Amino acid sequence: MEDEEPNLVTSGKSQSVVIDGFRFDIEIYRLEADDFWTLEVVDYEGTSHVWDDQFKSDKEARNAALEAIESEGAIAFMRGDNVVPFPGS
Repeated sequence: MEDEEPNLVTSGKSQSVVIDGFRFDIEIYRLEADDFWTLEVVDYEGTSHVWDDQFKSDKEARNAALEAIESEGAIAFMRGDNVVPFPGS
């Protein structure tokens, strides 16, 4: 018997925002059996910024993303050292 892949749950708190004229996609998700949420922010260039820490709630994750982008500013946020570009972007 093959093991089934776990279902990925995407939060309804995932959203797109425009800050300083730049679009950011805030993606919040977890595996169906997990209790904690993962936070990923994709900037307008398609660069993924994934938080190392997980969050107890999707609201907490969304607030962390908005706070980081707004406090650092869009350009400073996108200059991070630990970014992984998506293939083909």
